[in-house]
Amino acid sequence: MLSSLNILAVAAVENGEAASGVTKIFQDFGVSVPNILAQVLSFSIVAFVLYRFAFKPVLLTLEDRRQKIASGLSYADEMKAKLEAAAQESAQIIRQAQLDAQKSIDEARKAAKEFGDKQQAEALQRAADILAKAQQAIELEHKKMVTEARTEIARLVVATTERVLARKLTDADRTSYNETAAKELASL
Repeated sequence: MLSSLNILAVAAVENGEAASGVTKIFQDFGVSVPNILAQVLSFSIVAFVLYRFAFKPVLLTLEDRRQKIASGLSYADEMKAKLEAAAQESAQIIRQAQLDAQKSIDEARKAAKEFGDKQQAEALQRAADILAKAQQAIELEHKKMVTEARTEIARLVVATTERVLARKLTDADRTSYNETAAKELASL
């Protein structure tokens, strides 16, 4: 549109009769073609500089942060799935230990019936010992698994925190986070 006004102005200058009409219109509306061209040129330069040195780096930074956040969330989901798998595995081990303990108790009872009254007392004693040992083994295995799970969860929390915060933790920070996570898990 500006170039058409410019062409009209040039044509008006060349054509004497039209020149007075177009020039009068420009003067009536306060239009100064050199000022308009200077403003368009200034605006174009400012827009280019802003796009090149302000908007483009900001947009790149925003995209980079979006990708880091998406990566962190996918890692957290991955760790959650691993944690659930570990919980299922520990539940399966506990169930197997209970089945083994039950099997041992059944065998002890069967052996006690085959022997007489005298040996029945011994078999019951053995069954009680096996049950106690199995219970202790279950408790020890459970405590060991809970401790391992707490340690792994604490490590995963620290690793996830490091990734989200995008910085390395000191040993003191890591120990503090591990202890805090272990205390919170123990309270559950």
